[in-house]
Amino acid sequence: MLDPKFVLENVDLVVQKCALRGIKVDLEEFLHLSEAKKAALHKVEELRARRNKASEDVAKLKRAGQDASALIAETKLVGDRIKILEEELKPYDEQIRLTLLNIPNMPEDSVPVGFDSSGNVEARRVGEPRDFDFEPQAHWDLGTRLGILDFDRAAKITGSRFTVYMAEAARMERALINFMLDIHTRERGFTEVIPPFIANEASLTGTGNLPKFAQDLFKLEGYPWYLVPTAEVPLTNIYRDEILDGTHLPRRFAAYTPCFRSEAGSYGKDIRGLIRQHQFNKVEMMIFSLPENSTNELEYMTAGAEEILKRLGLTYRVVTLCTGDMGFASRKTYDLEVWMPSRHGFMEISSCSNCGDFQARRSNIRFRRDPKAKPEFVHTLNGSGLAVGRTVAAIFENYQQEGGAIDVPQALRPYMNGLNRISRS
Repeated sequence: MLDPKFVLENVDLVVQKCALRGIKVDLEEFLHLSEAKKAALHKVEELRARRNKASEDVAKLKRAGQDASALIAETKLVGDRIKILEEELKPYDEQIRLTLLNIPNMPEDSVPVGFDSSGNVEARRVGEPRDFDFEPQAHWDLGTRLGILDFDRAAKITGSRFTVYMAEAARMERALINFMLDIHTRERGFTEVIPPFIANEASLTGTGNLPKFAQDLFKLEGYPWYLVPTAEVPLTNIYRDEILDGTHLPRRFAAYTPCFRSEAGSYGKDIRGLIRQHQFNKVEMMIFSLPENSTNELEYMTAGAEEILKRLGLTYRVVTLCTGDMGFASRKTYDLEVWMPSRHGFMEISSCSNCGDFQARRSNIRFRRDPKAKPEFVHTLNGSGLAVGRTVAAIFENYQQEGGAIDVPQALRPYMNGLNRISRS
């Protein structure tokens, strides 16, 4: 959420920045509510001053031994009027808050301007696509023919966009989770967390998923809860409504969770394979940072996601998302895209974002630089490290052999009991 004072003082800038995202915002209602609140607050402040003056006069009359009953009665009436006006102020605050909850974060000046993925800018590329001397297969065909990915039985159990992993595919999925967590925790200083896989409305509002993107979530019938779309939600809310010790920042967390998404609006897109599922596994990174350090923390987080791809020997590129392709809560995002032979191109496998104080304002997460300092809002960052199912898909396609066997990346073999190749039994 944006600072209401900032919005009030920079209306044209906010409208302009939203337009760069391809979003039209109307702040007339916000301005009207802000002016009405200001007028009501002015009345309250005048009455408070009047009550304070009356209280002083009552004290003087009592010290002089004079009758103060009439002034006391008047003071009580003023106090009652203040309470009424204070109650009338609350709807203004709530309506202003609801307006701000639907305004996206402001992109940094360094973010390229564009309105869709065509405006993204490649920052760097690592590795070269493998040159196959046979026609490579898509991962869904490889997995099906090896008997380790079963999409038909998953559809029978649940519906479309679910998968049953069998044997070596299941082992690889589990191995990748452990492999990713080990790198993030043992080598890069992240603390491992197992959070709840269900979140309440306040948690999802804090991260920006609600109220605007309710259609993307799975709500539990009969409960005020939702299945988490990403571990970003529970990890961010670990410190909701808390004040942190600034000397202990940054705080870096890594968590594995299953993720659940309705994929609203993605009809007909990536309907085959492991790419766009309703349920998928992901290892997530989360950082709570001092404001002045969040730019560097974004680079550190992105490097951590890249390290996974490097050790798996996968060709990838890093792109800076343009203004129109960033997520709602982000001020700057890097996407990591892995090479997929079935696409003859790249596919997103990680998204690392600096949200600034946007989520912290919504979640009321603050810090103090010292015990006497005024609380400030932290900066939050989140990133995939990585999306596990997509990593399985990338390994299947890039490590496939003629005839349909799949080599296991060297770095992953210790996590798979030394298995070096998956082949038809």
